[in-house]
Amino acid sequence: MTRRRLVLYLLLNALVSVLVSGAILFYYDRANHKTDCGTSETVPTLASGGVNADIVSVTGAGAIASESVVIQNNGEGVLLLSGWTLKDSQGSTYIIPQLTLYPGGTVQVHTRPGTDTAADLYWGLSAPVWESGELAALYDTQNIARAFYRVP
Repeated sequence: MTRRRLVLYLLLNALVSVLVSGAILFYYDRANHKTDCGTSETVPTLASGGVNADIVSVTGAGAIASESVVIQNNGEGVLLLSGWTLKDSQGSTYIIPQLTLYPGGTVQVHTRPGTDTAADLYWGLSAPVWESGELAALYDTQNIARAFYRVP
């Protein structure tokens, strides 16, 4: 009976450890990667106005097969992203083709080649663009900054 109890306590301990670690990592990602992260580089100021686009995440940095950026419409209206640009710190630029995002909608921009769909766009590059610590930026058609995200 005590052996069973020991196994249950070990499993409970492992579950609690995983949940606490996951919560800490989630908070760290949300709290620290949309800010300057303590570097001397200044983060540009976002434009004011009714547009509420956001770069939700940059995943797979440095790995062409999985590298992508997720953009979300957090506003209440339809967002026309046609002609908007996604840029990295070195000046690599992706121009978003004809695309409409409805409220709460997202689009994933993959670095690698592929066929565009309503939910997935492909930059068509053969090498990764994003590096850890780099600032991803989203600009509208008038080159006004609308969103930033620090790559983890």
